[in-house]
Amino acid sequence: MPDRRPIGVFDSGVGGLTVARALLDLLPDERLVYFGDTARGPYGPRSLDEVRGYVDELVAWLARADAKLVVAACNTATAAALEPGDGPSFDAPVPVVGVIRPAVATAARATRSGRVGVIGTAATIASRSYEHAFGEIAADAEVFPQACPAFVSFVEEGRTTDPGVLARVREELAPLIAAEVDTLILGCTHYPLLTGVLSYVLGPDVLLISSAEETARRVVSQLIDDDLLADRRVGDHRFVTSGDADGFRGLAMRFLGPRLAAVDVEQPWRELASS
Repeated sequence: MPDRRPIGVFDSGVGGLTVARALLDLLPDERLVYFGDTARGPYGPRSLDEVRGYVDELVAWLARADAKLVVAACNTATAAALEPGDGPSFDAPVPVVGVIRPAVATAARATRSGRVGVIGTAATIASRSYEHAFGEIAADAEVFPQACPAFVSFVEEGRTTDPGVLARVREELAPLIAAEVDTLILGCTHYPLLTGVLSYVLGPDVLLISSAEETARRVVSQLIDDDLLADRRVGDHRFVTSGDADGFRGLAMRFLGPRLAAVDVEQPWRELASS
């Protein structure tokens, strides 16, 4: 029987909309419920214990919104609550998919030299979650992590190709170029919007792996394997924020464009806080 319940997606803000966009492309018959926790984001500067508590709350909220599966579309949240072990560190009411292991598995298959770079927020890199995942999936790979916290601000400011961005990208990626990586994981869901300048700086021989796109592919596989696919979309997508709705909508337009133009953005923060 088809399962027409929505897929739940959450992030500390709008970056996870790159995952939502990939899901919309791959699964046009599915309905999404997206929660951007902008009132408490970004998660990068917060402790992993604090983020773990937020993940518990958001998964529970999305389960009450009838989600059949939840995607943690945030590398920091995945590092805090799903790694190591690729499973929730709490009693999740529905299946939860993170963004780290799908990208690691793809990078492990794709690398020619076994030298893989990872860029992400300070918290994601400090957690060493990517190194741990490589240790289980491809222990012979050499992993070169690099924190690039300024990249999130660039994307949210709408800056993706100006000279200041190009200069900072060159500076941040210099150690990875020196390490001669042939594959780079974009370990933050904001980073796909910088693909053009990243590719320019690294050159055509370095393959970029988007954690957003690889996570969407993992979701497709899990829905098929668990017999959770919908046969058609029933109802509208739902976009929710814990912060300012107008601010969320303005930023989200950069990620989804016309797909969000006619969508109302809800604010259930009081409901979440009292649950």
